[in-house]
Amino acid sequence: MIQFGLDRLLADPALRRPLAGKRLALLAHPASVTRDLTHSLDALMALTDIHVTAAFGPQHGLRGDKQDNMVESPDYFDPLHGIPVFSLYGEVRRPTATMMDRFDVLLVDLQDLGCRIYTFITTLRYVLEAAARHKKAVWVLDRPNPAGRPVEGTLLQPGWESFVGAGPLPMRHGMTMGELARWFVATLKLDVECEVIAMEGWQPDLAPGYGWPIGERSWINPSPNAPNLSMARAYAGTVMLEGTTLSEGRGTTRPLELFGAPDLDARKLIARMEAFAPRWLAGCRLRECWFEPTFHKHAGMLCHGVQIHVEDPTHYDHAKFRPWRLQALAFKAIRQLRRDYPLWRDFPYEYEHDRLAIDLINGSEILREWVDDATTRPGDLDALAQADEREWEEMRRTFLLY
Repeated sequence: MIQFGLDRLLADPALRRPLAGKRLALLAHPASVTRDLTHSLDALMALTDIHVTAAFGPQHGLRGDKQDNMVESPDYFDPLHGIPVFSLYGEVRRPTATMMDRFDVLLVDLQDLGCRIYTFITTLRYVLEAAARHKKAVWVLDRPNPAGRPVEGTLLQPGWESFVGAGPLPMRHGMTMGELARWFVATLKLDVECEVIAMEGWQPDLAPGYGWPIGERSWINPSPNAPNLSMARAYAGTVMLEGTTLSEGRGTTRPLELFGAPDLDARKLIARMEAFAPRWLAGCRLRECWFEPTFHKHAGMLCHGVQIHVEDPTHYDHAKFRPWRLQALAFKAIRQLRRDYPLWRDFPYEYEHDRLAIDLINGSEILREWVDDATTRPGDLDALAQADEREWEEMRRTFLLY
């Protein structure tokens, strides 16, 4: 039976012994729970041999209070435990010296989705850098990557670092938070004490979960619009919809598994995708659908769209499914059907005003330029992505723990 890093720390006093006499802080979110669904802050505060003096919340908050992007959380005092809870998605994104003074060791217990743009990765980098500057220790309590080990997408290019791009990773990186911490420490040459409390029993190649222990652990939304494993599998592609005028399904019960718009012809779109790059549709099933978002893009309007189905084992093939290519293909098909379609959304994205959101999300202009160039073919994007994917797979090998 699988044990997450948090479970092991709680169960084994020997693992906690180095923490005796030290002030601890916890960086966590709503999915930071034990097997019996106790939040990690509550579970750690119940122990008598350690001393928790502060907590931190990433984007969306420690307990999960904010629905959308760019909606900040304030600092506050936890009413149950009486300790300060500092927001790392409020007035600051990086912990301040005052915050760092409140602890000696930071425990990081964050459930990730395995996608570069998911901001918990960037927050991990920022706290490691702060810990190196202030001579603090960081312990990562490891959790599964629910998207498993597959790698996909072009690497983030130099100069494109942002809060949704922590470093030169591909969109789907195939690593856990503990492994990424090791990678950050090595590649950024950080002089920091970083310990990873590894999982026991994680088998990322095991069906049917391929990363997520289906039947062993409950799924808790790590962010408000991450409601299930299907979303986690599709997210490395559907997250790009945030940089477009298409709805990504926010305001529905299946966010980031479907996309559409009131003026989209989903039936023609699927047909064009199948004609242009059928190999990129492998491993999943596309279904024409209709939906009406209750909030966010196209709220209250009937949208014609596409849902990506990756649950049914007769349709889902973990090794063949390529969500980043699939979503790129959808954009390309829209361009082919309607050359002048206002696809790219021009608005401030994660507080960036000078670069298009779609480029910030992808860590370069490569994907947008491939979509907009009427002469490009699937092989052109494949050649760029495959070179980066091979490079990343070689790079990450040293840092894998499982």
